[in-house]
Amino acid sequence: MTKKLNKDTIATRTGLETDSQHGAVVPPLYLSSNFAFKQFEKEQKYDYTRCGNPTRDILAETLAELEEGFGGTITSSGLSAINLVANLLGANDHVILPHDCYGGTFRLFSMLHEKKALRAHFVNQNVLSDFEKSIKKIKPKLIWIETPSNPLLQSVDIKAIVKLAKISKALVAADNTFLSPALQNPLALGADIVMHSTTKYINGHSDVVGGAVIAKTRKLHDQIQEWANATGVAGAPFDSYLTLRGLRTLNLRMNTHERNAMGLAEVLSNNKKVGAVYYPGLESHPSHLIAKKQQKGFGGMLSFELKGGLPAVRKFFKNVELFSLAESLGGFESLVCHPYTMTHAPLTAKEKKTAGISEGLIRISAGLEDLDDLIDGLRTGLK
Repeated sequence: MTKKLNKDTIATRTGLETDSQHGAVVPPLYLSSNFAFKQFEKEQKYDYTRCGNPTRDILAETLAELEEGFGGTITSSGLSAINLVANLLGANDHVILPHDCYGGTFRLFSMLHEKKALRAHFVNQNVLSDFEKSIKKIKPKLIWIETPSNPLLQSVDIKAIVKLAKISKALVAADNTFLSPALQNPLALGADIVMHSTTKYINGHSDVVGGAVIAKTRKLHDQIQEWANATGVAGAPFDSYLTLRGLRTLNLRMNTHERNAMGLAEVLSNNKKVGAVYYPGLESHPSHLIAKKQQKGFGGMLSFELKGGLPAVRKFFKNVELFSLAESLGGFESLVCHPYTMTHAPLTAKEKKTAGISEGLIRISAGLEDLDDLIDGLRTGLK
């Protein structure tokens, strides 16, 4: 077909009917660690699963098409995907990251900085004039953006940052985990690399840990593939099979996640025990206009500030119903999380304060349950 396919169609049909041996509609799971050579001294596409695997390649192809990139690389976790991008940098290369990025990202780049593998700078990217000064001063080789951010859902203007990146000819890598390719496509907005923790929305069932890196160009994709092979971070075939199975329903799930998140955000906004609600779908959110401009939706993540600090948080977690207290996000089940002591525990108290993460902050991953039931369960905790 010459017509560009809709994302629902891409997610549903990529890789179907590729089984040439038996004609299976759904692509088979290739668990073999190695592949027999058909002829001596003749190269072939598959020889060893760390280097390449048919099941993993279909997942990579689907994600690359959904993100409008050249090619994808599937890794064993979201953090291994982040580390894979970090491998593109040398000891004297500078990278600028958000001051309020995910705790695992902060820890990884801080440790790489400490061992002098690269030079990491954590900068507030929300004020573009100040950000431009940082770029001119630091001259980064890579600018890492996380939009929306974890856990305050701050969105940054991807097109504007891409324009600023040209000052130092920096690559722009975007963590798109919170929205998935269903709701945002950073490569189409000018970014060079997009990264996902496929553990989250892409798999969607909280039963697989994985990651993905999608590159805009062949040259960049080849570099990333080479590092993935050299470092051995490739995702397992069975994990890839399950993730692809979850990906088939991504767009359907994201619609419900977003509807439930908006409903919960509205309830929280009208509760006297809540000091602030962070959800880009609300007009009161500082990133609402940016999110509306570059996103196809506002996603299923939100956070709120509970008055009363840690004592109130303890009571809330003890009494809330239909929300599991757990890290991670993006699964079919609704979760609550305390960033201060959980996802962002690696940060110091000062760093948490700078990032706006207080003891009273609670993060919600809205699942696929009935919205009215979720509202009742939330209100039980707030009472």
